[in-house]
Amino acid sequence: MPADCLFCRMASGEIPVAKVHEDEMVFAIRDINPQAPTHVLVMPLAHVASAAALTEADAPLLARLFAVAAEIAARDGLDGGWRLVSNVGPDGGQTVQHLHLHLLGGRRMGWPPG
Repeated sequence: MPADCLFCRMASGEIPVAKVHEDEMVFAIRDINPQAPTHVLVMPLAHVASAAALTEADAPLLARLFAVAAEIAARDGLDGGWRLVSNVGPDGGQTVQHLHLHLLGGRRMGWPPG
């Protein structure tokens, strides 16, 4: 765990946060600056810098991230649809260097997104 990683510190409990989900691989929190009525960050407990760092060996982790996102979307009543976003690198808008998916829903999403 990098000592300066905000999400690792949240995952370990060093920084207390209200988790909407936690299991042996993944945890999720509500975004502090929501861009939609539902805006949840879903991320691995273990440090992975970004989607660019994933390999085929990470397939079970990636499947779990998507499954948890779907569970939260169902629980939050996002029956009309939702969006998952993973920002990679500074040009992609990644501000915390720890893989996380933005689960966005509760309103109609436009395209292109940014």
